[in-house]
Amino acid sequence: SQPTSPGHEGKRGGRNSPTTMNAALHIAQFWDGRAKDVEEQALGPILNPIEMGMPSEAAVVNKLKKIEEYKALFAEAFKDEKDPFQYKNIGKAIGAFERTLLTPSRFDDYLKGDENALNDSEKRGLQKFIHMGCATCHNGIALGGNSYKKIGVVKPYETKDMGRFEITGLEIDKKVFKVPSLRNITKTAPYFHDGSVATLDKAIEEMAEHQLGREVGPGFINDVKAFLGSLTSKGKE
Repeated sequence: SQPTSPGHEGKRGGRNSPTTMNAALHIAQFWDGRAKDVEEQALGPILNPIEMGMPSEAAVVNKLKKIEEYKALFAEAFKDEKDPFQYKNIGKAIGAFERTLLTPSRFDDYLKGDENALNDSEKRGLQKFIHMGCATCHNGIALGGNSYKKIGVVKPYETKDMGRFEITGLEIDKKVFKVPSLRNITKTAPYFHDGSVATLDKAIEEMAEHQLGREVGPGFINDVKAFLGSLTSKGKE
């Protein structure tokens, strides 16, 4: 996996592409939260010159109208509307699909009472994850995705990306990003908003240092990484 994704004509954006898995559980979409939900998020990349590079909403609609299968599907999905082929309905359709992309894991089985769903290392990792303070930000159903935090709370993190500040203009939002969900985290390297960290080991070490001001050793890293593995989907995602 690459730090940022190639898009239209191979151009690249400045941020790591978040996974669509479990995205519908998040407080908002994109690293800076500029889209309120998956329906709104879905429409952004289509017109973005660096991503899909379509020239206008009308051009997208016209392209889809030429595909017979879509004609039938849109007419069925939006049968209460005079004109089913509206740009906003493309977002609704993609969003409806994204809302099905949920990934139950062994950790969910453990939460439901199956003590054997996690092994000893994973259970140790869960305890360390909580006691170290990781769960202060990575909490809720998605273990993250439900709040915004500054990267580099304790030890400054070098990045030119100002995060939510670019949306809100508030000084307090400089270097503030949506806390990522940790579900399926073992499958979504590289890490952080800039995709600068290649391995989960390094991500755990750097988060402890920058967010909590703690130096952690191999024992902590191995156990927490084991716990994070229990958050990986039981399916084939």
